[in-house]
Amino acid sequence: MLLVLLLAWAGGMIWAVNSSWNEVDKVAADPGGDRPSSKGRNVLLVGSDSREGLTREERNTLGTGHDTGGARTDSVLVLHTGGGDSTLLSIPRDSYVEIPGHGMNKINASFTIGGPKLLTQTIEHNTGLELDGYMEIGFGGFAQVVDAVDGVNICVKNDMQDEKAHIDLTKGCQNLDGKTALGYVRARYSDPEGDLGRARRQREFLGALSGKMMTPANVLLPWRLHSLGTATASALTVGEDDSMIGTARALWAFRGISGGNGNSVTVPISNNNLPTPAGSAVQWDEEQSQQLFTDLDEDNPISIEPDDG
Repeated sequence: MLLVLLLAWAGGMIWAVNSSWNEVDKVAADPGGDRPSSKGRNVLLVGSDSREGLTREERNTLGTGHDTGGARTDSVLVLHTGGGDSTLLSIPRDSYVEIPGHGMNKINASFTIGGPKLLTQTIEHNTGLELDGYMEIGFGGFAQVVDAVDGVNICVKNDMQDEKAHIDLTKGCQNLDGKTALGYVRARYSDPEGDLGRARRQREFLGALSGKMMTPANVLLPWRLHSLGTATASALTVGEDDSMIGTARALWAFRGISGGNGNSVTVPISNNNLPTPAGSAVQWDEEQSQQLFTDLDEDNPISIEPDDG
């Protein structure tokens, strides 16, 4: 009888995993040509402002604004895993960098111009890091995944009132539903650190969300795994060459970092209000950022202090 139950459970798990993975959208993210080679594994995670699939009513409910006619990067992160501690690196979306074939511009312009391929190429060109995987989630998908796990508990450090992000939060620990969570990770005008503060909140929330998704109740019960997997699959886009195991390993690493087993950092900045032809932009600290990229490229312990929180 026990063997029958185990076989039924195993069959249910295989069904839940495979059916969910088959629903994940795939996109070409490999830019081809000469690319760097790094030790360890680096996965690019993009939060886009895509409103694809959202009705007018849903856009109003989520406070995402009107359809802009194309996706832009609302957040850019690189997850490094290797022989030591994992590192989650935020790249400010207004970073002023060279976009191959298009001159100097803010890094999020590369995604608007050439999608995942050009964004990948731009990051590799400016950091020297080889990107082995790609994951993307849009506004509606993000909120959907948060609601699928019945919200995520976050300790809000300060009162946050932000009309543009449609949030009015008081300081303290609380459970955020999908709509409120989306506003929380998008808000920058209510944060004294602007985009840099938002990057910290995005990394914090991503880790907490991954931790909630990867609980035993969600990953060991086939019906719960299928329900969550279906919601996640409809919200997620990955590189066409990415594997299901590689994507799961990335989610597990996010969970570990949120639990203190890893580093959470932002590219070192020398000027967060650099005047440029593209508007006010973020300038990297050349020496410190290069040292950080070298540490990650060689899979060495990072030589800068991780961010708080």
